[in-house]
Amino acid sequence: MASSPRPAATAAAHRRGLIQRPPSAQAYLSAAAALLVLAAWGISKADGAAWPVANPVVTCAEVEDAGFPSSFVAKPFLFLQGDAIYMFFETKNPITSQGDIAAAVSEDAGVTWQQLGVVLDEEWHLSYPYVFTYKNKVYMMPESSKNGDIRLYRALDFPLKWELEKVLLEKPLVDSVIINFQGSYWLLGTDLSSYGAKRNREISIWYNNSPLSPWIPHKQNLIHNTGKMLSTRNGGRPFIYNGNLYRVGKGQGGGSGHGIQVFKVEILKSNEYKEVEVPFVINKQLKGRNAWNGARSHHLDVQQLPSGKLWIGVMDGDRVPSGDSVHRLTIGYMIYGVVLILVLVTGGLIGTINCSLPLRWSLPHTEKRSGLFNVEQRFFLYHKLSSLISNLNKLGSLICGRINYRTCKGRVYVVVVMLILVVLTCVGTHYIYGGNGAEEPYPIKGKHSQFTLLTMTYDARLWNLKMFVEHYSNCASVRDIVVVWNKGQPPAQGELKSVVPVRIRVEDRNSLNNRFNIDSEIKTKAVMELDDDIMMTCDDLERGFKVWREHPDRIIGYYPRLSEGSPLEYRNERYARQQGGYNMVLTGAAFMDHGLAFKKYWSKEAEVGRQIVDSFFNCEDILLNFLFANASLTSTAEYVKPAWAIDMSKFSGVAISRNTQAHYHVRSKCLAKFSEIYGNLTAKRFFNSRETQPTKADEEDKFQVSDSPAEGQRTSLTLMPPGDDDDAGVTPAAALASATTTLLRSYAGWITGERHGSVAAPWQLLAHRYLATADGTSCFHMLFMWSVVTGYTGGMNPSEI
Repeated sequence: MASSPRPAATAAAHRRGLIQRPPSAQAYLSAAAALLVLAAWGISKADGAAWPVANPVVTCAEVEDAGFPSSFVAKPFLFLQGDAIYMFFETKNPITSQGDIAAAVSEDAGVTWQQLGVVLDEEWHLSYPYVFTYKNKVYMMPESSKNGDIRLYRALDFPLKWELEKVLLEKPLVDSVIINFQGSYWLLGTDLSSYGAKRNREISIWYNNSPLSPWIPHKQNLIHNTGKMLSTRNGGRPFIYNGNLYRVGKGQGGGSGHGIQVFKVEILKSNEYKEVEVPFVINKQLKGRNAWNGARSHHLDVQQLPSGKLWIGVMDGDRVPSGDSVHRLTIGYMIYGVVLILVLVTGGLIGTINCSLPLRWSLPHTEKRSGLFNVEQRFFLYHKLSSLISNLNKLGSLICGRINYRTCKGRVYVVVVMLILVVLTCVGTHYIYGGNGAEEPYPIKGKHSQFTLLTMTYDARLWNLKMFVEHYSNCASVRDIVVVWNKGQPPAQGELKSVVPVRIRVEDRNSLNNRFNIDSEIKTKAVMELDDDIMMTCDDLERGFKVWREHPDRIIGYYPRLSEGSPLEYRNERYARQQGGYNMVLTGAAFMDHGLAFKKYWSKEAEVGRQIVDSFFNCEDILLNFLFANASLTSTAEYVKPAWAIDMSKFSGVAISRNTQAHYHVRSKCLAKFSEIYGNLTAKRFFNSRETQPTKADEEDKFQVSDSPAEGQRTSLTLMPPGDDDDAGVTPAAALASATTTLLRSYAGWITGERHGSVAAPWQLLAHRYLATADGTSCFHMLFMWSVVTGYTGGMNPSEI
């Protein structure tokens, strides 16, 4: 869950810029709608290497059902009990494609969540777990339309054990809610059994003085919503604000909606119902598929805490549209079909040209005949056969006359056809095996975080900067971009096309030391220093960020160097690879803790080094490596190999390193001076020296392929720990699914395990990308957020609740 439903300016579903809410909306939802995303609170969690913790807080990968990762998590509802916040949500079993109800609990105001597993499982599909209290008892009313009714369950051992209290209505209601308003209980849901019912355009209402009493139908059922862009189907919990009732609905688009709408209920009586849509805009997520909710969000649950100071909210979202995997498979196999047809046609043409059938095949045989055919019939048949052979030979000669592949022109035709076949095969393979195109962040212990991207530039490199900002602002974990402007007229804010905030920090003088100036406005612990002329993939950034989160006391970079000898001599990456190791990384593309690194750089002992940097107008990155090495006995630099990187300075005339020999000569001088002042660099670190033994955290992050009983045969509602699985009760279908899953995961690990060396993405991410969407559904993630009733105040901390 991860976006902020704030009508004025927020972030949520697709991507491009802030959407302003009309002023009239303030009268309706001034506080409940001004929710701030989790990352905006700047809450850190060292246990999960998250500074700050960012959304989403629950994903498919973290929820397991019978040992398999869920293929779908959506429609979350919150329940507050003491200091704990419980979250109930739909999870889909990847084997049976049946929905179950799972739960998670947070003891730290929604920052981190512990999965409790599946808490309610029936023989039919369950979803939309609406949880509420009545007379000090906790009830759940999940959607069970596949069973043709709507049921109410009561908690026996909250939140893990539930029993059926009663069947409320013998009707297949979807997305139903119960609200106590103006002294009566109201049940609102979409009734699929009504004649001509449209899944998103009607709502039915029942009422009574108790949720356990027989429900009385509303006089106006079915209640239609005639607006072209409106959807009546519920999209979350109704809430009361300033005495007014608001109903959350799914936005128009698809069977489950692609957005969230809010309606103010103006009249709610036994014989009359009226609601009007109120302005409610969640800022579009402009990072597209790189954002956890880049394609759609269709559920929102907001509640006010008992303290009255805060509102909390949870919503779901997905980075791809519904049925994206089926769409990609369909296109991929269609392209494969075109390739097959082209191969057959090409082969047929070449065979026709090469093949000349002899006419003697049509002559009568002289051996003794059977009495089946008379002479006339035989000669008639031979005549037809000879005509066919003759026509085929003429066709071959005609084609050969026009397309003779033995000539230069014919060979060009063959080469073009072969290139088309290769391109189509690659495109088809990309659609089938290339994933959904998202460059997703890598969680640590199930937690996500963000970093600040910092670059230093000046007016002559403005064209580089524009391309830099537009590209990297789309990376999932980039929170904001800081541009250190060293010289010339800075660009206007609108000149830089970005989907995250960009801050231009204008410096008083042109100095490379400005790169590491202490900046109190940086809100993340991690800063990636990246030259504006380096272009690499977002996935490379995400992998480097993951490695830094595992080792936040180090400089994690993409350009290794080995400086050795007496005196020290600066050499390129090729030399380091020839020697098998490195002892520094360039900070022109590196992650670091800005609080730690910048403080070191501006310490008193670094003053002489900074003066050397200014005198040479070079070597600020070498100085930082010396400062880190001088403060530690262990290795302080670590290398991450990018999939690819392009140095754009080769296409311009403004790079300080354009003259390589002169540049290396200056840096060798810096090495000599720094080594006299600060001692030597750390010992050589081998390229393959990064620890490969999995940590406990890594083991927790891996998917466990268990042999637990199949759907409907589970013996426990809680998740089994790894290694405690039992073979008993495994059906052949479950065993086959388990074996297939293991095979696919092994294959995915073989593909990705060596691609980026020891810092490759965990293999389970790729395997899950296909396994989780095998049934054509998309995997929703979930976000958590807060809002202060009186508006956002920087001093308020969620721990105060």
